[in-house]
Amino acid sequence: MQTNITRRGLIQASGALAAWAMVPRAGLASDRDPRFVFIILRGALDGLAFMPPIGDPDYASLRGDLALPASGDGAALALDGFFGLNPNMPALKGLYDEGDALMVHAIATPYRDRSHFDGQDVLENGTPGPRGSDTGWLNRAAALIPANGPTRAHDLFAVGPTVPLVMRGTAPVVSWSPGALPGAGDDTVTRLAHLYSERDPELMAALAAGEKLDAFLGRGAMAGKGGDGRLESRVFAEAAMAAGRVLAQPDGPRIAAMAFDGWDTHANEGPAAGRLGHLLAALDNSLATLRSQLGDAWKDTVVVVATEFGRTARENGTTGTDHGTGAAAFLVGGAVKGGRVIAEWPGLKPAALYQGRDLNPTLDLRATLKGVLLDHLGLAEHLLSTEVFPGSAAIKPLPGLLG
Repeated sequence: MQTNITRRGLIQASGALAAWAMVPRAGLASDRDPRFVFIILRGALDGLAFMPPIGDPDYASLRGDLALPASGDGAALALDGFFGLNPNMPALKGLYDEGDALMVHAIATPYRDRSHFDGQDVLENGTPGPRGSDTGWLNRAAALIPANGPTRAHDLFAVGPTVPLVMRGTAPVVSWSPGALPGAGDDTVTRLAHLYSERDPELMAALAAGEKLDAFLGRGAMAGKGGDGRLESRVFAEAAMAAGRVLAQPDGPRIAAMAFDGWDTHANEGPAAGRLGHLLAALDNSLATLRSQLGDAWKDTVVVVATEFGRTARENGTTGTDHGTGAAAFLVGGAVKGGRVIAEWPGLKPAALYQGRDLNPTLDLRATLKGVLLDHLGLAEHLLSTEVFPGSAAIKPLPGLLG
């Protein structure tokens, strides 16, 4: 079941939130109250620009003008002596230093071609190939969480104009979108409340529920704001604000997903001060916003950030990068055992590149996701291999991701 909540008006919002209000709440098995957030970076993030392997002797020559220096102006932020972090991400660096961020490199889904649509399909449906399922792995996982498990099994919250594939399935989903049109005025709401109270108690309950969600999100509170004044900063931050505020509520959803667009950097990539640099700054700001809005719930939170595939290791003829294979991903949250990098680094010598052009993936993204779902949300390993990620029995959950 999927419902949609936007700021286009309380009529739509109230009807959607009724589904949330009617969802049965399972009791918690312990004092743990974990939250899980999945953030998709659509368009293929350049992992070598996001997390440059500054200690690889072939990095600088291979990347050319896109290489980030190890020191001086625009230098990468040092992580572990081998990998660095894009200089536009000081908040993420702070989380890493605090032990709340775990970085993963040379990672990929099972997909090995270069279509955005197919790559995103595999990332979200959790099967070995595109069009393998019309439901998403996160929805299937939520539907399988035991009733006496560590979190509420059916409370899913999608942020964006559409429910992403990863969230579609039998488990109920409530969604919210930061629409551009103004919501209904107070007078309209008052009139509707009077009408519904007289004629339709169910609509009245739905309207009240919609008002509650708007109060959570601070109707229009993020309008016009953004870390650097750019559209992505406003959009990313408002999405993170919504997810954080809703997941922080004592009786709210516990699992959220959102997708950030714009990472297809074929031309004028600009990893430090250009388009990619601004996108990464916007992402960094959204992470800080999410942490702030979650408040005390941050300690029980895991956020996974991933993209459909990587980009070419070499710069192309338009100072950008084309569709690639090996990528980077990361986990943040107070429940993460962070302050470290996980990578079986394949190297960047020409013979080590996948098909002679891409970072060669050495870790399956499903192993990371399985590790989180097993240890954080309490799913059984056999269900992860058969129901959540079908056909993945050979891919074992990555241990030790949580603190």
